[in-house]
Amino acid sequence: MSPDEAVSYEPVSVKAVLAEMKDTAELLIDLSYSAVLLGSDDIAEEVLVLEERMDVLHLQARMSLLMAARNPSDAEALAPVLGVVGAAEKISDAAGDIAKVVLEDVGLPPAMRATLPEAVETLVRATVTDGSSYAGRSLGDLNLETATGVRVIAIRRQGEWLLNPDATTALETGDVLLVRGPDDGIADVYAVATGEDYEPPAAPEPAIEDLERAVDSIVLMKNMSELAVDLAYGAVLFDSEAVAEEVLELEAEVDALQSRFEAWTLRAAGRVEEPISLRGMVRLANATEVISDAALEISEGVLRGLGTHPVVAAAVEESDEVIVREAVDADSQLDGVTLGERELKTETGMRVIAVRRPRDQPTGKHGTEWELSPGPKTELTAGDVLIAKGTRSGAERLAALLDGA
Repeated sequence: MSPDEAVSYEPVSVKAVLAEMKDTAELLIDLSYSAVLLGSDDIAEEVLVLEERMDVLHLQARMSLLMAARNPSDAEALAPVLGVVGAAEKISDAAGDIAKVVLEDVGLPPAMRATLPEAVETLVRATVTDGSSYAGRSLGDLNLETATGVRVIAIRRQGEWLLNPDATTALETGDVLLVRGPDDGIADVYAVATGEDYEPPAAPEPAIEDLERAVDSIVLMKNMSELAVDLAYGAVLFDSEAVAEEVLELEAEVDALQSRFEAWTLRAAGRVEEPISLRGMVRLANATEVISDAALEISEGVLRGLGTHPVVAAAVEESDEVIVREAVDADSQLDGVTLGERELKTETGMRVIAVRRPRDQPTGKHGTEWELSPGPKTELTAGDVLIAKGTRSGAERLAALLDGA
């Protein structure tokens, strides 16, 4: 937010502001790492624009919550909400720091961009030009996700952001699209939108061993921090202490990974021609660790037994990418198959971020066993509970598959 931009109190829906903050925070994570992967000043600049928007949302949310607290009971109930608001702002600041690594040309070793593609789905900014066949047509009519595997995750139009474009959203000339998907689909969509060919970044050769290990640590930190944010919002949505404790464990693991990263980086510094080129990696690791800290703040109210305020749960439910919890019924289409065999993400558009498996003889505090970031070989059985993230239409498709025959 520009220091000269005044923000005064106005009646706003706290639920709507929280939903927009959640969507904005998640988009900022995507954009910031994509800016690093692509070495893109354009995408990094979009991060800073969104960061300014988050500053305004943060102030609006705080003012509304202060107005709502009339007594000690209200203050106790709203304290976790302030935690969620502050955490989203912290994620925004961390994303801004990552973007500045690109914009300020602080320096990243080639190994960083050689490894990140494995952890970041391609995200590109494309401006709809005059004469593009996309102009004047709705996303539902274009059906891009089905035809190309590419999803329009946000649109900037005349300085305003549309963070939840749906089938009814019509594209206009001059729209700045943020699109995410496989390289082949991205190339097709980019060419039609802009009239220019898409050129993916070249993957550099791997670097020395210690540096590779440092890079691997950052990539793992990134994956775990993003998962922690997803699970944290799941914890507040479902008021689940068990899920919140998984966030706590992830945050501790990210801290440990940062220590390993520092050790590998210091060892590598003596073996690279320009040690100063490692500054960008250090900033990237620090910002990633901040994101995991923010995830813990989101779920802290649940961890401390304060529960979830209804406005937070409602905001998560109404945000762009929804989080759902669904049980696998006996004899359903997913009972006894692996995620890879069914190609669940392709079929539904939903990403399963965790699977909870009940146990007849519990050994853990909650009598359950969690599998985080399940992969293609993860087999589902009746009684499993999935936590998945994606679009509302995808959630409906997933629910249909999970229901028994």
